[in-house]
Amino acid sequence: MSVENIATVQRLFDEVWNQGKLELIDELLAENYVDHDPLLGESDREGAKAAIGGYRAAFPDLKFTIEEIFAAGDRVVVRWTATGTFENELMGLAPTGDKGNPVGGLAISHLADGRIVETNTQWDTLRFLKDVGAIPEGTAVPAGN
Repeated sequence: MSVENIATVQRLFDEVWNQGKLELIDELLAENYVDHDPLLGESDREGAKAAIGGYRAAFPDLKFTIEEIFAAGDRVVVRWTATGTFENELMGLAPTGDKGNPVGGLAISHLADGRIVETNTQWDTLRFLKDVGAIPEGTAVPAGN
C-alpha cells in the first residue's frame, strides 16, 4: 500500500500543483478531506481547490519539487521546495514580477482507500510573505516564534 500511497501524493504535486489539473482533486482527495496549513488555516476539499487555483493564478510558472518522499503505514511524508514568479494578484497583494526565493516545506498526508483524507503542512510562510511584499524585508521575528 505504501507504493500506491506515494504515487497518489506524487500525482497531487506533479499533476495538480505543477500542471494545474484541478479536476483531479476530486479523484485524489477524499470527500471529507481536511488540510491544515499555517497560512490558510484549516480547509476542506473545495478550499484546497480554491487555494491551489489561487496560487497557480498568482504564480503561473509555479513548480513544486519533491526533495524527499517516504511512507509509513497510511501516512506519506514529503519534503518539498516551490518556486514561481509572482505575476498576478494574491490575497489582495499586487504582483511584484519577481521569482523570489525557493520556499521549502513538509507535508504529512494521511490516506485511506487510495485517497488523501488529511494533510498537515509546515512551510516557510515568513519567507513567502516577505517575497510577496506582505512583510517588509528585514522585519525582525520575535524570539520563540
